[in-house]
Amino acid sequence: MLLANTCFDAVHKIGFPESRIILAETTIYLASSKKSNSAYLAIDKALDIVRKTGNLSVPLHLRNAPTSLMKNLEYGKNYVYPHDYPQNFTPQTYLPQELEKQSIWESQSNSTEKNLSEWLRSLWKNRF
Repeated sequence: MLLANTCFDAVHKIGFPESRIILAETTIYLASSKKSNSAYLAIDKALDIVRKTGNLSVPLHLRNAPTSLMKNLEYGKNYVYPHDYPQNFTPQTYLPQELEKQSIWESQSNSTEKNLSEWLRSLWKNRF
């Protein structure tokens, strides 16, 4: 998307016939790039989960506590800020308790997504 939008902006600013080179380069890059519909499948899976489970509660540690009542109800308690940790990661979960073991995105058989999947497994250890 970033490349397509950048191409669109460049074509709009430069105009034809000069922009034909930008269009050709973008077309070649996109046509030869690795393809995946894993994001499409993941968003459909997430929407299906929401349809099946309804409106689940946001975990307490993710809730903002602007009032003393909310603080007393432990809103925001035990929240762990990932950017304070190595690799900007903490194994704290952010899904409702009913979905903590749910996996939504699954990598496909291309090297980019396989590498991403391996990296996520190294962070999450035995969770997925």
